[in-house]
Amino acid sequence: MATTFRSWIISKWKPWALAQNYHYIINNLKTMRIKFFIILIFVFGLFLSTSKAQSYKFSTKNEKALKHYDKATSFFDVYKYDEAEKELLDALEDDKKFIEAWMLLGNIYDETKKFEKAVSAYKSAVAIDPDFFQNIYLTMSRSEMRIGKYLDAKKDLDYFFGFKNISVVNKMRAEGLLKSVNFAIDAINNPVSFKPINMGDSINSASEEHSPSLIADEQTLIYTVGRPKDDFSLCEKCEIEEDFFISKRVNGVWAKGVNMGPPLNTAGNEGAPSISPDGKMLFFAACNREGAYGSCDIYESDILGANWIQPSNLGKIVNSAKWETQPSISSDGKTLYFVSSRGGGKGGVDIWKSILDDNEEWGAPINLGDSINTTGNEMSPFIHPDDQTLYFISDGHTGMGGMDIFYSRKNEKGEWTKPVNLGYPINTWADERSLIVNANGDIAYYSSNVDGGKGKFDIYTFELYEKARPLKVNYMKGIVFNSVTKEKLKAKFELIDIKTGKTVVQSYSDPVKGEFLVCIPTNKDYALNVSADGFLFYSDNFTIVDNHSNTDPFLKNVPLHPIKIGEKVVLKNIFFETAKFDLKEESQIELKRLIALMNKNPKLKIEIGGHTDNVGAPAYNLTLSQNRSKAVYDYLTQNGIVATRLTYKGYGETKPLESNATEVGRANNRRTEFTVIGN
Repeated sequence: MATTFRSWIISKWKPWALAQNYHYIINNLKTMRIKFFIILIFVFGLFLSTSKAQSYKFSTKNEKALKHYDKATSFFDVYKYDEAEKELLDALEDDKKFIEAWMLLGNIYDETKKFEKAVSAYKSAVAIDPDFFQNIYLTMSRSEMRIGKYLDAKKDLDYFFGFKNISVVNKMRAEGLLKSVNFAIDAINNPVSFKPINMGDSINSASEEHSPSLIADEQTLIYTVGRPKDDFSLCEKCEIEEDFFISKRVNGVWAKGVNMGPPLNTAGNEGAPSISPDGKMLFFAACNREGAYGSCDIYESDILGANWIQPSNLGKIVNSAKWETQPSISSDGKTLYFVSSRGGGKGGVDIWKSILDDNEEWGAPINLGDSINTTGNEMSPFIHPDDQTLYFISDGHTGMGGMDIFYSRKNEKGEWTKPVNLGYPINTWADERSLIVNANGDIAYYSSNVDGGKGKFDIYTFELYEKARPLKVNYMKGIVFNSVTKEKLKAKFELIDIKTGKTVVQSYSDPVKGEFLVCIPTNKDYALNVSADGFLFYSDNFTIVDNHSNTDPFLKNVPLHPIKIGEKVVLKNIFFETAKFDLKEESQIELKRLIALMNKNPKLKIEIGGHTDNVGAPAYNLTLSQNRSKAVYDYLTQNGIVATRLTYKGYGETKPLESNATEVGRANNRRTEFTVIGN
């Protein structure tokens, strides 16, 4: 039925290289060579060199047209598209029915993202002979999808299925395209709620603003600004200057963004920032730096007081000889998600993760697997502070035709579920960029070049519809200080899920300001432990439910008591059944912290004290408190603490902390505590 045509595809191409941020990744697909070549070369099987094309019988006999065509293929081979386009137009002036010239012209327009022109060129070829080359309907339908002409794409795919002897691979690809076309038609007919709001002049300008990153309290925004290269640039290879900017929200209004300066910003380009939810760590990507392991590597900088320290390369475990970029750090600071072109992936570029071990070293990268990664490209991961919801972009999952935004959630086994397309009009036929979501889960931030913006790309916010929201995450913030001198302290925070014993968040307060911010997923019971060398630890527990919103955070200053005789600590995560003295399983979290404290301070001696409220007979309460303090004593001695360092005593209801007139007061009076009696 159709003549096989293979003369217009080059036989080789230079390896594609990816830059560190969206400006290059999305806008320079001719450099990436991902979608177009994967589809055309591997999918459609059009891979004969121009030397083999010499024996091919062309659709024209016009010698002048053929000479122009031959020159065009030579220019095309070295990516000189303007020159190739001119030669093809000259060829078509000589013979307007030169089918191969029309198809190669469509190829060039597709490569340069001039999809309207690509479709027009393909249709000109089909108009001459609709059955000349069956695979043109695949390339044409894909270009039609990129300009939102889904009904036309569906029609062309239906025509393609009418050919005989379709290869298995091409049939599979056509079925995949048809699936995306049907999805897109349905998505447009059933749009999701989407009302983007430009963040305004404080953030956006005539330059490109993109890649937003947000601290959990939504008071600090870090983003990338790309400005045209000026005469004073020290980055000769950069098309634009890209630096990090920061804006603070004051009384609900974003202040004018300012350049973050050195050491974060350099003469080169910095991109894809990921600020940890507590605002203490910044991960980002940079390319072609001295001492790098690959073309683009991931770096980290920590804040000390008001200043960011010199960024450091994450090392050869995370960074390879290939390309690593677009990091996203989890709320506990222990898992780093990122994009890499390293070997062992599923397709073009994949999303990987690395886990921080007990020695504060990043582990070998782990591919996120088939649920997330495809034979296409997955990029721009954003792990929400709930640690359960991942947002990313992909051209491999069923979507609108370009790079779409998806989300996936962890199931009970900790596995990523099948990704869900965010839907139209959040996703369109154009390539979408990354998306981040605030801790509360209701507001999303993203960049776009839609009409009406301040510049080429602006940052927008919108209310994320309910189904696509992550779990709500609250936060606790405050200051850690020495209870005696009031000096601000660097302290370690551990937030533990009481039910599972898993550390949900691990963080440190700022060593200069003592400030901390800890994210807290809702609907769980938590144990909090705050510790610093030379001090007794701080213990707390609490439960957060959905109705405790992110606008109503926990504000708590944490005094740490120096290790000295007479100091006391209430062990708020020691649990007993009502009227019993058997330790509950959940108590082990706190008891292990106490053992660690005593092992670290071998001269420390303590008294375990048991206390009750005034409900019941005083004698009964005294006995109950004595038995409970002994239960803790027994656990410690059975787990390596010598008995000579311990005493225990029950005080019953004799030493209340608060009035027993209220339930809250009685609950606080029912406690186990320890007192330093020797050091």
